[in-house]
Amino acid sequence: MPMFITHANLKLCYYSYSPKQHQDKLWMRDAIHHHHGRIKITSLSSSNTENEKSSSAGRIKRLVLTKEGRTKLNVTPDREFYAYPRFVTHVDDGFITTLTDLYREKLRPGWEVLDIMSSWVSHLPKEIEFKKVVGHGLNSQELAKNPRLDYFFVKDLNQDQEFEMEKCSFDAVLCTVSVQYLQQPEKVFAEVFRVLKPGGVFIVSFSNRLFYEKAIGAWREGSGYSRVQLVVQYFQSVEGFTQPEVIRKIGGGDPAEQKSNFMGQIMKLLGALSSSSDPFYAVVAYKNFKPIFE
Repeated sequence: MPMFITHANLKLCYYSYSPKQHQDKLWMRDAIHHHHGRIKITSLSSSNTENEKSSSAGRIKRLVLTKEGRTKLNVTPDREFYAYPRFVTHVDDGFITTLTDLYREKLRPGWEVLDIMSSWVSHLPKEIEFKKVVGHGLNSQELAKNPRLDYFFVKDLNQDQEFEMEKCSFDAVLCTVSVQYLQQPEKVFAEVFRVLKPGGVFIVSFSNRLFYEKAIGAWREGSGYSRVQLVVQYFQSVEGFTQPEVIRKIGGGDPAEQKSNFMGQIMKLLGALSSSSDPFYAVVAYKNFKPIFE
């Protein structure tokens, strides 16, 4: 069961009221009439509900990872691993600046935002005011310190991939430097699709840092390029996302040149080039406006 927590001055319930809900209420109103002095509710048949049932949007088309690719070296429950709060940033200032600029470009004032696998900071632009920011993570102390969150809840997405919220609730979903820990990414991405509003954006960002023993095998064994392709495939495994957009920013020059500089890579591993900036990767896709039918 998920743990729902709010700041003291805020309400617990945060389900959105979507246009679809409004339409449902109109249909229900039309379906209720008096019959011999009693209220009778009749079932309705509408093209919208029939289309919704027949739509394949949000369906998982294929599994991306093998059984081995989902495994972790440290098999203890993630809730135990993250039980102690870590009030640190897991990427450098250059990465954070690039990420905030990306949010500034993609997000709009007044939006409702879900920040999954979050912590004590969300890296959102300070000048943008959102209608609501909901956080998810594994450590309640970290989430409680996050000043941008209106609400938050604790859930292990490797144990339960369902969000306790209605569909079409959010304009944007964010996942920052955490996608490498998902053992059921296809299900999580399908659930993100469900809670996104039509046209809503999902932004997944990551670098080359990780808790090695908690990252999945497919990620541990990969390169920067293969990890980007892995996230692209996560999006493509769910029916209804737009073609993913890949954003890369590699510090210290051209990525091809860096790859060929073998001695530079060795020195970096040894810590001699610790001043080099973290590489920035982001994969962005949108929930299609148009429903997709079988």
